[in-house]
Amino acid sequence: MTEAGKNLAFGKKRQQHVLILASGDKVRHLTIRPWLAATALCIAGLLSVGYIGATAYLILRDDLVGATIARQSRMKQDYEDRIAALRSQVDRVTSKQLLDQQVVERKVERLLAQQNALTSRHGRMSELLERADKSGVSGAKDDAPPVNAYAPDKRASLSGASSAIEQLVGASTADIGMKGSLPYRQSDQRTSDRALSKMIASLSKVESDQLSRIASLTVGAENKADAMADIIRRTGIKIEDKAHDAIGGPFVEPTTNDASFEASLSNLDNALNRLDSVRGAAEAFPFGNPAPGHDISSRFGNRMDPFLGRLALHAGIDFTAETGADIRTTGAGTVISAGFSGGYGNMVEIDHGKGITTRYGHMSQILVKEGDKVNAADVIGRAGSTGRSTGPHVHYEVRLNDNPVDPMRFLVAGTELKTYLQ
Repeated sequence: MTEAGKNLAFGKKRQQHVLILASGDKVRHLTIRPWLAATALCIAGLLSVGYIGATAYLILRDDLVGATIARQSRMKQDYEDRIAALRSQVDRVTSKQLLDQQVVERKVERLLAQQNALTSRHGRMSELLERADKSGVSGAKDDAPPVNAYAPDKRASLSGASSAIEQLVGASTADIGMKGSLPYRQSDQRTSDRALSKMIASLSKVESDQLSRIASLTVGAENKADAMADIIRRTGIKIEDKAHDAIGGPFVEPTTNDASFEASLSNLDNALNRLDSVRGAAEAFPFGNPAPGHDISSRFGNRMDPFLGRLALHAGIDFTAETGADIRTTGAGTVISAGFSGGYGNMVEIDHGKGITTRYGHMSQILVKEGDKVNAADVIGRAGSTGRSTGPHVHYEVRLNDNPVDPMRFLVAGTELKTYLQ
């Protein structure tokens, strides 16, 4: 088809778009074809869209960058919070482990200190308990343990406890030492803690029992010394007694530290020393019987004189005894006279101290001499009827500061003291 035919297709004639460019004398004609115009429009549109998009990007870029930065900041903060939480958790676990270790170490130190204290106290305590046993002292409480309750068998149990303590301490410290590299075993820690607490309570019970036993023995020794001192005082003898009756104060549970334990031992030692002092006085003073197993034929006081038939003071007690029967000292002392002495016949006089002397008269034979030291119940002579006597017997006198006193006071006191001296 010719060009004219194309322009006349479908009965229409297309208009040509001619672009005339003039430059001086030159004139150019450019025919703009439809496809070229379409292409130019497309390119212009694309450029416009690109420009609009670039402009929009530049406008929205700051918001997008800000949002991105904010999101990244939030993510970073979240990570930091998680890290901080994990670090805090690690610190708590570590702190708990250290705290548990410190608690166990303190309990171990206390346990070992208690065990060492019990072991070190055993020697002195055993000595005092043996003294109390020999003195016949019993506790104030009926349900108190025996005196030797803390003797060798208790020491053996303490030795076994020491071995158990060492094993438990080793297991506990090893378990704690591994917690830094192994998972924390809280159940094992609780088990060790309970075991340590149980052993501490057990040793504390032993300490408390020891203090109670010592206090009970102290009261027993004080009571025994008080009773013996009262008996001696009733005879008219004044003895040095360091008892402290003026005491009191509110009741407070006893403590179990070393100072209180030493104070308890010191109190028991003082009580036993006082008891020994009173016992020594009871053994030294004339509380015995000069003629054991013999009846009293004449008592102390006014009576009818067998020779003059009138009232006279009998300064002693007469015991019926056959000639040659033993005459025994009624207490320890020193012989200050041994020989014939007027109406006494053959007489021995013994000084017992504290102004107390005893006389034994009418002997058939004297077995001691002046200056001899005698003990209670020693035989010093034989019964007879020398001097102013109506027949064989033992004349016995007790003198306090050279004044005759009733010997029955001392005989009765001796009978009462015998239960404490056995």
